[in-house]
Amino acid sequence: MRSGKAKVLHQLDGRPLIAHVCETAAKLEPANIFVVVGHQADKVEEAVRAEFADKRVAFVRQERQLGTGDAVASARKALAGRNSTLLILSGDVPLISVETLNRFVEQHAASKASATILTVTLDDPTGYGRVVRSQDDAFERIVEQKDASPAELAVDEINSGIYCFETQKLFAALAKVSNENAQGEYYLTDVPGILKNEGETVALFHHTDPLEIEGVNDRRQLAEMERRLRFRTVERLMLESGVTFTDPASVCISSRAAIGRDTVVYQNVTIEGRTTIGENCIIRPGTRISASKLGSNVEIRDNCLIADSTVADNCIVGPMAHLRGHAEMAEDSRVGNFVELKKTHLGKGSKANHLTYLGDATIGEKTNIGAGTITCNYDGKNKNPTTIGDRVKIGSDTMLVAPVKVGDGAVTAAGSVVIEDVPEKSLVAGVPAKVKKSVSK
Repeated sequence: MRSGKAKVLHQLDGRPLIAHVCETAAKLEPANIFVVVGHQADKVEEAVRAEFADKRVAFVRQERQLGTGDAVASARKALAGRNSTLLILSGDVPLISVETLNRFVEQHAASKASATILTVTLDDPTGYGRVVRSQDDAFERIVEQKDASPAELAVDEINSGIYCFETQKLFAALAKVSNENAQGEYYLTDVPGILKNEGETVALFHHTDPLEIEGVNDRRQLAEMERRLRFRTVERLMLESGVTFTDPASVCISSRAAIGRDTVVYQNVTIEGRTTIGENCIIRPGTRISASKLGSNVEIRDNCLIADSTVADNCIVGPMAHLRGHAEMAEDSRVGNFVELKKTHLGKGSKANHLTYLGDATIGEKTNIGAGTITCNYDGKNKNPTTIGDRVKIGSDTMLVAPVKVGDGAVTAAGSVVIEDVPEKSLVAGVPAKVKKSVSK
């Protein structure tokens, strides 16, 4: 990867490669998931825990990187005494599906094999271990690329690196693996041959989709995998969910995103993480939405950024607005150009249309926030709250110095600096703002 970080920490679809594999493994409902870590072990553990919270996950340290056989042998102590089936997956093969693995495990059980190898046929098998079959089409051996003869290099059926083993027989065979090869490593690929020579059944499961078992060995492959996954996600949303993409090739949509029917997504839109978007929405060009929830009949205008936030039905956002830090927009509310909401609730029917920052604020219903308003929420040490009631009119260029409350029906004059609570149905003005009169609503 020509990188300072471990390969499995590189991201695909917004998540580390290893997180994809762990999530797939969990869907198989195993008793345990063991993640073998070596290079940058602490960082890999941290990444897995951050993305994937599952009590079945445990980490096994491979103290020295001496090959795939040594990696699996590192789990010997954790699996001691087990008489079970062990499925072995590769941390850099993220697209293997649950359906494929279920069929794989089922065939392993049905054939009563000690080992089963998942294989595919490739037009260009360069770099992969070749699966050599006997004359009766049974498993003969696996030969690594660097150890293969010219005849073996001509074989186009490859070892995917995905195996099923019966645990006790696996570890007994691992103890017999040597490192007398071109790499000086202990190959897991030697184990099926050892088992076969001991009279055990070694089965082959030939899969027809090479994309599922494709590994990531360089950044070119990673980029190509990202492109394919993106295309597959967009195609699924168009065909199964009824979403319109005006320029499918230009968008980047997370495979975990859910988008409702008759929503239109324009060009150069990015939707990340577990984002949910309702029906009949319009997502205009240049917008990025991350880990957020949008209701139905929402319009997100050009060049907005929405992260970790919620937008209810019938809202309008933007253009060029920023929602973050668990911002919330209630039904029929509106945020306009160059407005930022941070950890703020904007009530039903309320508006902040221009050039405004609202941080750590709770805003009631049918309130209007004038252009240039700022909640001064940080005093140099703490973030403080601002509370604005229902049917309030905040005049342009008002500064609300938190902590402060503005009562229902109140009005602040343009340019006011509010440092004290504002009573209900009162008009305040000045620097600092003072009550000038009562107002009727």
